[in-house]
Amino acid sequence: MANDLNPSHAVLSKAITSLQTFGGSDLTRTLAQIEGSLQGVTLDGYAGVLSACGAKSQVLGAAGLLKQLAGQINVVVHALGILLCVQHILRHGEAIEYVSLGAGNTGRDFDLETDQRIAEFKFIHWEGGPESIRQNALFKDFYEMAEHTTEKQKFLYVLGTQHVDKFFNGGRAISSVLSRHVKLKAEFAQKYGDRYLKVRDYYVPKKDLVTIQDISPFVPELVTAAIEAEEE
Repeated sequence: MANDLNPSHAVLSKAITSLQTFGGSDLTRTLAQIEGSLQGVTLDGYAGVLSACGAKSQVLGAAGLLKQLAGQINVVVHALGILLCVQHILRHGEAIEYVSLGAGNTGRDFDLETDQRIAEFKFIHWEGGPESIRQNALFKDFYEMAEHTTEKQKFLYVLGTQHVDKFFNGGRAISSVLSRHVKLKAEFAQKYGDRYLKVRDYYVPKKDLVTIQDISPFVPELVTAAIEAEEE
């Protein structure tokens, strides 16, 4: 099942049901209970605990299948999000030069370029926690747009600006933000040295170069889905 790249509806339904059965209504609580049930268990009793908690190889296979599909879902969300937003942001007479819908920019500089603007889209539902990996990607997009030489307008489209603004005006170290982008970190150091040590140090003098705009009204389905997931 886990090797099926095009699973049927029935296979997907079975995989989801299998995971829901194992995790129950509260996965954290379920795992804690399993941990407790394993205390003092020897090899002779181990199989019985696995059977009792439903830890089967089929469940692992179901998890593997859904994990594999999750990457494709992220790409679909990104592609559909861009396609549905463009109709709201284009001005009359503005012509698209290219749209990059796949993972990354597939050899192109940005997600969207027209004869009037360049743009990046981030369909991330910010939760207000550490979210360092998301922040790293956001800063990378802002930096690359801010440093890009063009007469066109520059837009960074996000789902909600509250947490984005807080990050850009915050005191997280640039060295931390760029730690996983080795090439970009070297480029930044060569260009600016230790001139900018924190995110806000770079953002404040550059913020007028890139317009950060909330696109939540254009994709309300994503906002609704995120809220429902939080409630669940």
